[in-house]
Amino acid sequence: MSSGSGHSDAPLADAHGRILTDLRVSVTDRCNFRCRYCMPAEGMEWLDRSDILSFEEIERLVRSFARLGVTDVRLTGGEPLARREFPRLVSMLRRIDGIADLAVTTNGYLLERDAAALVDAGIDRVNVSVDSLARDRFHEITRRDALPQVLRGLEAIAAYERVHPIKVNAVAIRDFTEDEVYRFAEMARSTDYQVRFIEFMPLDGDRAWEPDAVLTGAEVRELIEARYPLEALPREPHATARVYRFADGQGEIGFINPVSEPFCADCNRLRLTADGKLRTCLFSIRETDLREPMRAGASDDELTAILRDAAWRKELKHHVNEPGFVAPPRTMSAIGG
Repeated sequence: MSSGSGHSDAPLADAHGRILTDLRVSVTDRCNFRCRYCMPAEGMEWLDRSDILSFEEIERLVRSFARLGVTDVRLTGGEPLARREFPRLVSMLRRIDGIADLAVTTNGYLLERDAAALVDAGIDRVNVSVDSLARDRFHEITRRDALPQVLRGLEAIAAYERVHPIKVNAVAIRDFTEDEVYRFAEMARSTDYQVRFIEFMPLDGDRAWEPDAVLTGAEVRELIEARYPLEALPREPHATARVYRFADGQGEIGFINPVSEPFCADCNRLRLTADGKLRTCLFSIRETDLREPMRAGASDDELTAILRDAAWRKELKHHVNEPGFVAPPRTMSAIGG
């Protein structure tokens, strides 16, 4: 069997038998923060505007993916709300047949401004990255004094019932996050937000990642359980997070453990970078260019063939924990969260 086998409407599959239904789309590599686990403090080279996919090009590609069975689309960056007229893109994608879940991951800095427009445009879910709930430590990790504005953005989007549950993502870094754990636990218990800890991955702009810097999900869970007993909820197929509820029923906490407990076996995700490259794994060394064929006049059938061929070659797993692991040349901000 080869990548070209099957009917044109057969679902998008890889050589390992996984059906791919989830697409992460980066709409810009630019960001108004400089988070230490993602970007260097200085010296970022931004993509030229002409290199970045237009809204119409993104719409065409998402439509092609939807015809192949992709149902979930998450818009990322950089910081997606930093892209001019971003809610207009949301409304364009909302109209595509087959897209059942349209989500955005944001740092929340512009969310107070854009919450109403995003809801009007049809966003289904919002994840907000918040790595500290202490203003000085938030500044230390993001290199921006912006915590009050981010929290106002969270409140603004939380006012809309249709986008619940809102997920708050915190990257867990050793010798930093330990002091944050109880603040986040209290947030999860006192609000409707699902707080999730994500293990620090080797995608930082300073290339300072090392295994010892990873505060594992198990360690964070142990800290929380010293104060609040947790009960595991069933893991949904393809879910990145292992979700627990507090034993007394007040709130949920999730753990995304790509380093210590990889979830590659049923990974159903693909990634599209802001400059139109398809990545079949967060840690891919290889990319497939979709922008140039599209700009050269490729037909829908030709694009579909390229998508199928790239998807078929999706990696079985990442190799973060193995000797000789090579980090991808792009950092997190250039790949898309």
